[in-house]
Amino acid sequence: MRKIILLVLVVVFKMSFAQSDTTSRLQISLVTCAPGNELYSIFGHTAIRVFDSTNGSDVFYNYGTFDFDDPNFLAKFVRGKLNYYLSVESANDFFLTYQNERRTVTEQVLALSPQEKKSILQALLINICGNNKYYKYDFLFDNCTTRARDIIKGRSSFSQEKLVPQGTTFRNMLYLYLDSSGMCWSKLGIDILLGSKIDKPVTVEQSNFLPDYLMFAFDSSNVKHKLIEDKKVYKAFGVNNISKNNSQPLLVFGSFFLLMLIASFSKNKFVQKAYHYSSLFFVFFSGIVGVLLLFMWFGTDHKSCSYNYNLLWALPTNFIAAFIANKEANYRKTYFRFAFIVTLVLLASWFFLPQQFNISLVPFVVMMAFIYRKLSV
Repeated sequence: MRKIILLVLVVVFKMSFAQSDTTSRLQISLVTCAPGNELYSIFGHTAIRVFDSTNGSDVFYNYGTFDFDDPNFLAKFVRGKLNYYLSVESANDFFLTYQNERRTVTEQVLALSPQEKKSILQALLINICGNNKYYKYDFLFDNCTTRARDIIKGRSSFSQEKLVPQGTTFRNMLYLYLDSSGMCWSKLGIDILLGSKIDKPVTVEQSNFLPDYLMFAFDSSNVKHKLIEDKKVYKAFGVNNISKNNSQPLLVFGSFFLLMLIASFSKNKFVQKAYHYSSLFFVFFSGIVGVLLLFMWFGTDHKSCSYNYNLLWALPTNFIAAFIANKEANYRKTYFRFAFIVTLVLLASWFFLPQQFNISLVPFVVMMAFIYRKLSV
């Protein structure tokens, strides 16, 4: 029933669009939803609202939709081959969703000419039809926010101003949200999975790939071009309590290193055995991480996972090396000496490589160097 209602609304828009005098009665807005508490919502959301006062139609165009029922959903999602698509949602359903999630919604009503409104609406109606609605999602370069930006940008007087300091990177911008939300483990995961591409300084246009920053860009453009006719803020019902303890990974990895260091000097046979098998586990674990990073680089369409310098500590060959660590052979000693040297070089160049590493990894990488040294003799 809901799909039928939305279809009727789209048809009504098409009929209204066919009448040239109705475009002046359209109201088109950029809508920005505040970040949520979950990782998928931590960076916020963008949509376009189209309200027609002639017939009371009020719908939201949302480029951030994907199909959970896709039979190959997980495989496509992991490989970066999942199609996102443009969907249409009634205003009541849209607001109810974000009220339930206690997320503030900001609406910027755009001051557009009848011709600009007509052009934007036409583009949306074309995008919603058939296969036109699908696109290959890219978190940094082609997402729900950049799609909304491009629809409006090419059909209005929107001009982009500098939003962030010179030299700001994609990673710097992501950190603002991850740190303020206390998502230290998610931050660590992102720092491991995403490579050096997100450490390049953003251009003026790239800086508004996040919903808040596109909203700021429209505010900034309004100073010169009077692009915003009205601004409405729909406050959330409540505020979620967020833990901001961002030091957990550093404490955990620091504890691992301390325990391994103490155990390595113990004379107790049980402790020595535990230390040995723990060493093999960490070698194996780092190898598994390395294999995953290689797969994300070469086996998926996730552009931001390429050129990942985390492979200097997560050596994929460790996946095999863990099984030869007990062998009395020269190649075993040679391999771990090589791994030890690579790790020392990494630590020495930690702050000079073209990729920013998560500081929580320092004790883990030092521990791995210590393990390699012990296994090389």
